[in-house]
Amino acid sequence: MKLIRTVALCATALVASHALSQGKTNLSISTGGTGGVYYPLGGGMASILTKYVPNWAVTAEVTGASVDNMKLLNVGKTDVGFSMADTAWEAYVGVDKFKDGKVPVRTLMVLYPNRTQVVTVEGTGINSLQDLKGKRISVGSPGSGTEILALRLLEAYGLSNDVKRERLSVAESVNAIKDRKIDAFVWSGGLPTAAITDLAATPGTRIKLLDVADATEALNKKYGPLYVRDQIPQKTYAGMDKPAQIFSVWNILAVNEKMPEATAYTIVKTLFEHKPDLVATHKEAENFLLDYQTSAHSPLPFHPGAIKYFTEKGLKFK
Repeated sequence: MKLIRTVALCATALVASHALSQGKTNLSISTGGTGGVYYPLGGGMASILTKYVPNWAVTAEVTGASVDNMKLLNVGKTDVGFSMADTAWEAYVGVDKFKDGKVPVRTLMVLYPNRTQVVTVEGTGINSLQDLKGKRISVGSPGSGTEILALRLLEAYGLSNDVKRERLSVAESVNAIKDRKIDAFVWSGGLPTAAITDLAATPGTRIKLLDVADATEALNKKYGPLYVRDQIPQKTYAGMDKPAQIFSVWNILAVNEKMPEATAYTIVKTLFEHKPDLVATHKEAENFLLDYQTSAHSPLPFHPGAIKYFTEKGLKFK
């Protein structure tokens, strides 16, 4: 009888262990390239969710960024994706790179503004955006929101057919400009972006960030109120001789509308409750504010799980 009881207890323990393992939630966060801001922030989010939510295992994945992330959400190959708001809007309404079908994407939370950074170095003869005519530039990696924004920017300045385009990530762009294989590159990202910091610190190199704020009104007239005038402070990167007048677009954390409400709620609640941990990962997390969780900062509908959390915090949604 003792043997039978022992076997029974062992069997019960095995069943409980199996049930626990079966109850584990595995989630993936699609970010961007390793030289940008999405990747370290996504890694920080994955670590926080894994640490503080029982039975959750969350990983951050390197991707081409916004466009790729929307497509991965659409086919269920990722659970959470970083995106620029303009790219997410295109996915939601099914235009341009998403003309084959709408993506049922929802906003989980508004993150921080992506600053438009048009970077060159001394010795290229480039002092304004018009000076890009005839030059070789990178417009961002394939599948990125940067590429969408860069093409819109060139169009706004009448340069669509007057530059030689490369499609490189920000890290690849920095290496290419160091090797003088390109003259400039466009990047839409947080401040500071690690790859540009690296470029600015390169001996014998002095960077320039071009003013592009004049394109803001034309872009909003054509694509909707997605862009805001902004500034990159002079102290952001070594070698800047003045602030750069630019425009920005907000970043969001997005999910498929099919995500369970409880899962979405838990993600938002946990990230906001452990915001200091994210700030330690990258200072752009300081912009994760309740005041920014509105339709003014994201054109997409919010996920019901996110609305539940933000409503508890006193926000009102229509």
